[in-house]
Formats: sequence, C-alpha cells, structure tokens
Amino acid sequence: MREERPEWQPLTAGQMDFWEEFVFHPEQPVSTVAHCLELRGPLDEAALIAALTRTAAEADTLALTFREGADGRVWQRIDRGRVPQVLRHDLRAEADPWAAAQAVMRADIDAVLDLRRQPLSAQMLLRLGEDRWAWYFRGHHMILDGYGMSLIEGRAAQLYAHLTGHSDAGAPFGRLADFLAEDAAYHASAACAQDRAYWQEQLAPFRAALPVLRKGAEDYGAAPLCAAFAPGTAFEHDLQAAAARLRLSWADTLTLISGAWLALHDPDRADPLSPLPIWLPYMSRMGSVSANIPAMVVNILPLIVTPQPDEPLVALLGRMARDLRRHRRHGRYRIEEMARDCGLSAGHRFHFTPLINVMPFAPPRFPGLVATRHVLAAGPGDGFNISFLADGAGAGIRAAIEADPATQSRDSFPVRVAGFEGWLEQALQALVQVADAMAV
Repeated sequence: MREERPEWQPLTAGQMDFWEEFVFHPEQPVSTVAHCLELRGPLDEAALIAALTRTAAEADTLALTFREGADGRVWQRIDRGRVPQVLRHDLRAEADPWAAAQAVMRADIDAVLDLRRQPLSAQMLLRLGEDRWAWYFRGHHMILDGYGMSLIEGRAAQLYAHLTGHSDAGAPFGRLADFLAEDAAYHASAACAQDRAYWQEQLAPFRAALPVLRKGAEDYGAAPLCAAFAPGTAFEHDLQAAAARLRLSWADTLTLISGAWLALHDPDRADPLSPLPIWLPYMSRMGSVSANIPAMVVNILPLIVTPQPDEPLVALLGRMARDLRRHRRHGRYRIEEMARDCGLSAGHRFHFTPLINVMPFAPPRFPGLVATRHVLAAGPGDGFNISFLADGAGAGIRAAIEADPATQSRDSFPVRVAGFEGWLEQALQALVQVADAMAV
C-alpha cells in the first residue's frame, strides 16, 4: 500500500469551480461523469476484478475527501476508506439484461452526491450473459476529467492483460500529491506571470464579446436538446486529406472547421463578421507529471474567431490555427484566473458557449475481448456544445450536439444541426480541392 501524506491540501482553481457549482446546486447531480465498457468474450472474472481493484487503489484522486475551513477555503486529502470497491451484479436471469444494467447504472448516475460527505467514485461489474459483461465506472469532475477517465480504463486493461499472462504490469499511476505540488510551483513561477500577461493582452480587446454567467443561475434541471450523427468513412478520408494539406492534426482540423461554421454560417448568429469566442478544452498535460495521474487537470481556452470580409476559408483556418498554437503555449493558465483578470466579480464566470470538444480516446484493449465504450455522463454543458468522439487516428468519428432549451427552440435545433452536418462535408471537400489545385 502507498505511504500516505495525511496533510490537508487546498483545491486547485479548477476544482474550486466545481465545488462552487455544488454549493449552488446541491440537490442536482450536475458534474457526475460515468463510462461503461461493454466486454464480450471469454472473460476471466477473477483477473478483471483484481485489475479493477488495483487500478482504483493506484488512483489517489478516487479516495479524496473534502472539508471546508472557517474562512471558506476548501481542503482535500486522501482517505483510503473511499477507494471504490467492485460491486458485482449478475443480471443473466433478467428478461433484458442490458436494459436492467442500464437501469442500475442510471440510478447511480442520477443519485445526488454530497461532496462534503460522500465518496465521489464507484464501480460495478455487471454480468449480462455467459460471454457478455459491463464494467461501470463513475466519478465526478471535482476529481476527474475525460483524460483521467481514459487513463483509468487503460490502466485496468493493462493490468488485466498482465494478470492473464499477456504483458507486464507496466508503471503504476503517479501520485496526486506530485501534481498538486507541480501546480502550486507553477502558480508561483515566472512562467505563470508570463502566461497571465499573454492572456491579458489577448483578451483585453474582446472583453465585451466574452459571455458571462452568474454562478447559480444555470438551469441544470432542464434536459438538453440532443442530436448525434456519424459522418462516415468518406468524411474521415477527406478530413485526413485536408489535415495533411493544411499541416494540422485531424483533430485540430475538425475543431477549426467547426469553429468556422459557428462564426460564418450558424443561423443563430446575428453578425457573421463580429468577433466570436469559441471555447476549447485543453488537456494541459504535455510535459507535466499529470500525464500519468488521473485528476481534474483539463483547462478551457477561449479562441476568438475574427472573420474578415471575403476571406477564403483556408485563410481563416490558417489564422485560427496560428492563434490556437500560441494559446496552447500558454494553456496552463487557468480559465478561472483569466476571468478574475478580466474583472469578473465573485459569483460570476465565463459562459462557455459555443464549445467544441474533440476526444480522440479509443476504447482500451482487453486481450481476447471486444470492448465497446459507452459514455453515460460527461458533466454539464453551457449553451451550445459540439463534441466529437473517435479513436486516436481519427477513425469511427461520432458527433454529438447539445443545446440549452432555454436559449434554443426545439423547432430550430434540428435545422441548426442539419446545417452544421451538411456544411462540414462540403467544407472538407472544398478544402481538399483547393489544396489539390494549389499543389498542381
């Protein structure tokens, strides 16, 4: 067992934002995150349970407990009694085992979590048939981001492979305390001061364009409007071709083309030539100890799209790509701190809409099994959100669109989604043709 550090440590800026969300919405399971891995094949149950148990024990963040000080500050430390054990459910006798499993998982997701008193993670192994299983894992954005979820899935797969004789055990997760120490050192460094100056300079001209929301005013009780589509293999081929010719990754190409549609062609936008802030999750782990530490690390960066009259799409994408590269070099500076520097008063935050999130996380590989990931809960969204899920190479792309019904009518939402889907395909084809013509 790991040696413990019993001292209480302060929350990070990102964690504090989720704590305040909980304080404003204590009766709603707002930021629960949950995945299910459906596993088919001759599974070794004892080996899987051992792998899941060891994975959870390695991930310090899953055992966090919190307390509030008299001065209002919130503190955290590891409590090994909170490490989630594997709860087993045999549903083979049910008329519809998958439906029964979904009901069990949904009940856990919908349960209200008291961050002051309850553990924030749980896991279950549900047997659906002789060769069909489901591993359910639930956390909270206070302790995990999307990359952290994928780290846990990947580590469990690696340990299962080890315990079934297919590989070595690999390196365990790093210590959460090391990430917290690194984060504190960054905030006391010259690099942080330089990043702060950069963002102050970048955002000052567009302060009026940055949407602001009063904390507690969010209506998380209303279900979002949702739509999904899979663009298909022809789209994925065009995306790869366009990305190669633009000298961008497929993920950045998809992000920037989506941003261009929001700026130029979104029917809900009044002036296509006005500056448009779009909000992009930034992993913030490259070069950090957090690369192998499940935790709440992800940041959100604003990218201001400034269309010009009669500007070709390829030129706009080029400007956006240069801005994005510069922003990422200063991406460790937290969005909560940018808000403070922009003069947002206590109790207010930026309204992260529209937001584009590309998640290149392939399901982990369990030897001898077919694994299918189901994202059951990913936390709340603001306004209008575009998400893409694919493997690391950009195959199997699936798009999910969500909109707040308070700001988007049910009648106009399908039209908006259809316009976005159609324009994506046309824009990619046009970019490939332009690039081919330029190469001749």
